[in-house]
Amino acid sequence: MIRHSIALTLLFLLALAGAGAAAADVSLLGTFDTKAAILSIDAGAPKTVKVGQSFGGVTLIAVEKDRATIEVEGKRRVLLRGQTWSSGSVGADRQSATLAAGAGGHFAVDGAINGGAVRFLVDTGATVIALPARDAARLGLDYRGGAVGIAQTAAGPTPAYRVRFDTVRVGGIELNNVEGVVIEKGLGVALLGMSFLNRVEMRREGDRMTLIRRY
Repeated sequence: MIRHSIALTLLFLLALAGAGAAAADVSLLGTFDTKAAILSIDAGAPKTVKVGQSFGGVTLIAVEKDRATIEVEGKRRVLLRGQTWSSGSVGADRQSATLAAGAGGHFAVDGAINGGAVRFLVDTGATVIALPARDAARLGLDYRGGAVGIAQTAAGPTPAYRVRFDTVRVGGIELNNVEGVVIEKGLGVALLGMSFLNRVEMRREGDRMTLIRRY
């Protein structure tokens, strides 16, 4: 009887330890307005979590359109829909970049495209990196040979040319073969869009954001 009690006690303690353990990987699969998010913890089944609720060691702090703010072990992270955050620490072999928020809470950073200097504005609403035509000309990009479409800007519709950049660098992160678009008119600054951001983890703490290369 005593042996069985000890065994049950050990199982109970192990269950408690597992329940309180922080998730190793958190994926944001979807959002419901500003009320809830669909999360997958450690590649498990999707779970709808309301703002303020906790699940698998993860607390949902806020939801905004295509992103959610989560808290793990007292630290907050911003996840974009479709993105996975890993709680593993940043190793010395993982490329990273730290950005500071500027006026209006926007994140701007100096980087490079094909080795040429570019000032980026982080924009999770941009599907790909968007580059003003004047920057493309300065970098010597022959962008007009790419497929052309129409982009809607503050100045109205304008031609947009699809391109692929050999390299894009932000801080200590350098990615190869990154999809982009060159906007002929109406774009004042290069936008660091999801063709780059989908390949990094985004961790936000206050007015600082850390990007960590995933692959």
